[in-house]
Amino acid sequence: MTRSADRAPARSASPKEQPVALVDDSREASAYAGGARVEDYLALLKPRVMSLVVFTALVGMLIAPVGINPLVGMIAIVCIAIGAGASGALNMWYDADIDAIMSRTLNRPIPAGRMTRGEALAFGLVLSVFSVTLLGLATNWVAGGFLAFTIFFYAVVYTMWLKRSTPQNIVIGGAAGAFPPMVGWAAVTGTLSWESLALFLIIFLWTPPHFWALALYKQGDYGAAGIPMMPNVAGERSTRRQIFAYAVILAVASLLPLALGFSGWIYGAVAVVTGLSFVWFALRLLRAPDGVDMRRAARSLFTFSLSYLFVLFLALLIDNFALRLGVI
Repeated sequence: MTRSADRAPARSASPKEQPVALVDDSREASAYAGGARVEDYLALLKPRVMSLVVFTALVGMLIAPVGINPLVGMIAIVCIAIGAGASGALNMWYDADIDAIMSRTLNRPIPAGRMTRGEALAFGLVLSVFSVTLLGLATNWVAGGFLAFTIFFYAVVYTMWLKRSTPQNIVIGGAAGAFPPMVGWAAVTGTLSWESLALFLIIFLWTPPHFWALALYKQGDYGAAGIPMMPNVAGERSTRRQIFAYAVILAVASLLPLALGFSGWIYGAVAVVTGLSFVWFALRLLRAPDGVDMRRAARSLFTFSLSYLFVLFLALLIDNFALRLGVI
């Protein structure tokens, strides 16, 4: 339980209590009259987030124990990418009010007045139906159904329910971003497995320290928007302790592919080095003095975490190919 000394000041009013120009009819009419550009629709897809989703799903597909037709595999990856983009569009549709408050999101298409919320909603729904249907037809309905569940989990469970109601929002909601390698695995095998669950767990455990590090130096934004991120509710010290705990557990969990026998020493070595590095950054943050030093340490951890999953999953892919070729 969080000690009272660790608790941050009371949250600001919720977004619904704050006047936001975004919901003004004149802004909506202006955006509609101007017409959204192609790049605005691309921005709705959250391409940076999509790139990680696609890569982890691709790794899930390629390390599966059976092969897949290259054309079918390409279609599956495109469907997963479109499904991830649909989730992003639905997220921006629902969160348009708080996006208009936070500095890092106020230039998104809807709060910037370049697109209406209705356009974003329609775009997200069409992409959702298209991606799920095509993936189910091209591969199997286990993968298609799991992709549908992933979109629902991110758009409804996380965005509409958890994000504004609990400081555990990113912990539970982070599952949505951890599902893609399981979807990729299912697209090839038609089933789920302990191997795909291990990949899910790694991403799931990575998510809280990654986003809480961001929240530590962006907590003013979250406070203004009324989002109960951990630093705003439990305080900085408690958040830093939890980040360190997650980093340690993540470092251990990253060895699961080795323990389950679907990776070799290449992945094992990379997992140890990156895991210890993550723990070191988290320990540095834990010990940093309050103020500027703490924010600098939080930014360093966040920056490192951006490349952590890519390096780890790339090592798993290389290791898997090496094992199949008999190199190791």
